[in-house]
Amino acid sequence: MIERKHVLVLDARFYEDIADQLVAGAEGALDAGGASHERISVPGAFELPAALAMAIDSGRYDGFVALGCVIRGETSHYDHVCTECARGLATLAERHRAAIGFGVVTADTREQAWERAAVDRRNKGADAARACLAMMAIRASLLAPAGQRG
Repeated sequence: MIERKHVLVLDARFYEDIADQLVAGAEGALDAGGASHERISVPGAFELPAALAMAIDSGRYDGFVALGCVIRGETSHYDHVCTECARGLATLAERHRAAIGFGVVTADTREQAWERAAVDRRNKGADAARACLAMMAIRASLLAPAGQRG
């Protein structure tokens, strides 16, 4: 019997309408991939790595999808949030061998962000969920005993 994989979808709520589209895309892809999932929301993209670290420590999930949006403003805040969010998630993936789908949209304008997030457009939430599922499969294949690798 094949065990169903359980995934945590983390979404940053700073741009709620965009986050909801990303989540809808991710949940659709996870359902299509046969994975069960839960959702936890955080205030913004900067908080995603800390929440994901807590989730890893819980041991309840086989994979993670990190979703959010950062839109460039008039200051360097955008650069700091984007850099630290990506760095934090990459560090967690490497340190814990975590299967993380990265779905944080970075854009210069709200229109660009919407184009990437909307399920009827580029659907980056679904892309992130499929990346998570692929990384779970890769991890399972590489960590399987030599006689059980496919």
